[in-house]
Amino acid sequence: MDRIEQFSVIAPDIGNIFRYISIVTAMPLLVALIYQEWDMILPMASVPIALVLLGTLLIQVPRREREAPLSIALMAVALIWLVCALTSALPFTLGLDVSYLDALFEAMSGWTDTGLTMMRSVDDLPRTLLFWRSLMQWLGGIGIVAFTIAMASRSGLTQFRLYRSEGRSEALMPSAVATGHEMWKIYLVLTILSVGLILLSGVPLWDSVNIALSAISTGGFSLHSEGIPFYNNPFLEILIVPVMIAGALPFKIYYLLYRRRGVRLFDDQQARLLFMLVALGIFVIAWDLVTLSATGVPIAIHQALFMSAAAVTSTGFQIASPNEWASVTVLFLSMLIVIGGSSGSTAGGIKLSRVVLGFQSLLWWFRRMFVSGNVLVPFRYEGRVIPRNIADLEISRNMLVIMLYFLIIFIATVLVMHLQPTPFDSSNVIFEVVSAMCNNGMTTGFVSPDMDGPAKILFIMVMWVGRLEVIPVIMLFMGIFKGPG
Repeated sequence: MDRIEQFSVIAPDIGNIFRYISIVTAMPLLVALIYQEWDMILPMASVPIALVLLGTLLIQVPRREREAPLSIALMAVALIWLVCALTSALPFTLGLDVSYLDALFEAMSGWTDTGLTMMRSVDDLPRTLLFWRSLMQWLGGIGIVAFTIAMASRSGLTQFRLYRSEGRSEALMPSAVATGHEMWKIYLVLTILSVGLILLSGVPLWDSVNIALSAISTGGFSLHSEGIPFYNNPFLEILIVPVMIAGALPFKIYYLLYRRRGVRLFDDQQARLLFMLVALGIFVIAWDLVTLSATGVPIAIHQALFMSAAAVTSTGFQIASPNEWASVTVLFLSMLIVIGGSSGSTAGGIKLSRVVLGFQSLLWWFRRMFVSGNVLVPFRYEGRVIPRNIADLEISRNMLVIMLYFLIIFIATVLVMHLQPTPFDSSNVIFEVVSAMCNNGMTTGFVSPDMDGPAKILFIMVMWVGRLEVIPVIMLFMGIFKGPG
């Protein structure tokens, strides 16, 4: 079966996803009406119009009565995210007259929850586009496919494969649609609670809503060029920390806490590791700031708390510039960013579950080395004994993704340093690439509108690859260049 025939199997499903997502992309039009930003109506309307037209076109493709292969599902997910970014860039170009490349960078950064920006002055943006940036991050946090599957009424193997291909590993309910419903209920409740919590800091409702949308999605877009420090509100900074952590915890915990009262937060390995890493980050960064940067103890602890939480949860908010820190502190922060948050959350990075599985697999391999070949050493994960053949397969997949992350970070760093000569220290350039690959968004100032076009394209690709955990994008390019097969 050639690529065209394979695509026809899944084209109507992709079309439905575009039509569903077009509905929610019309929400910023309400903001344009409320704040009477009439010049933003047509630029903003271009997104839902483009998506609904494309979706309608794909639905017309005759459906073949067979399930889509996993490879096609992976390719489709990569394509869906790319198309959403390509169309979502239109309001920035049509409404602000910025270059399409900068607009695409902004859109990809939004959908992938990265938070890096090409806007020279965020303060001057219309409220419609400010809300659009926040909304993209909020939708991207839970996933485009996960969102549309939750809205759909039909479940099946194709929907399940699309859901899993997006990097979602949750299995709260028997079907992908039911799981999507539960995920969105949890997400909405967390968002509403986050808005209420941030309102306690005294910031206006408009600001609270946008901050909450970015924080719970572990995104990092801000309403001001200065970011969170614009408010000069330490209480706000403290309140944002639990919101970021809530977005980076596995949503399965919330589901189990609601369904089974006996479950405790720290029963989950990822949750324990998340808090351990935040605590480690506070200690190491505060120590470095005091001893290497001559920062006062109270300020050092405050910055260490916020920045370590923002790093581990892959949220791009920052209250200090890593460019002003010692190189060793920047590299340590990069390590936290690489690890990222939990699987089944809104966070990026290689994920805590992979770190846990990788560590346990190393211990398993070492135990097997010190016993006779006839002795069966069981592999235990999350309290269960995993059969050896399954364990070997899952460990291999786990290590493959981790290796690909580091390989891409290395290659992208070398490329960007050739494409964009800079006076920045190499540790800062590595930090920027890690931040983009792991969808964090913290910056030392290297990523800016002044970058050359090829460097911007490279960062767009890195954000896209990182959000989809590498494999779907590789499959898409293999499908394009391999030809029929």
